[in-house]
Amino acid sequence: MKSGFPTAAEYASERARHQALAVIDIRSEQAAVADPYRNWVVFDINEHCMRLAVFEGEYRWHEHPDSDELFLVVAGELQIDFQDGTRVTLAEWQSIVVPAGTVHRTRAIGRAVNVTFEKRHARTVFVEKTHV
Repeated sequence: MKSGFPTAAEYASERARHQALAVIDIRSEQAAVADPYRNWVVFDINEHCMRLAVFEGEYRWHEHPDSDELFLVVAGELQIDFQDGTRVTLAEWQSIVVPAGTVHRTRAIGRAVNVTFEKRHARTVFVEKTHV
């Protein structure tokens, strides 16, 4: 999958869909997604945000220079490739923190749903990966 991704500016400027104290059903939110890729800010939490990503295929190589990124897989299986050639695979209810400045790419095995936490308006830098 190579199209349908937001630009770095669109990703960083997205506003939360829901306000504090709203009760959100993550299963219903993700079940309504028919697109092969969808990622949005659900809530803002202090200077951070919670995003929900539903996708198939792989995302682009990138880094967030100023923000750690916590992944929590809630459905399916997610692989995360790192610039040094290592790969981790997360099953449902497994989690990992990718430190700020770490070049990585996510890949869904089938359809994957994950929640991420990162700084609000985190900068994203897309990079070309020349070797894996």
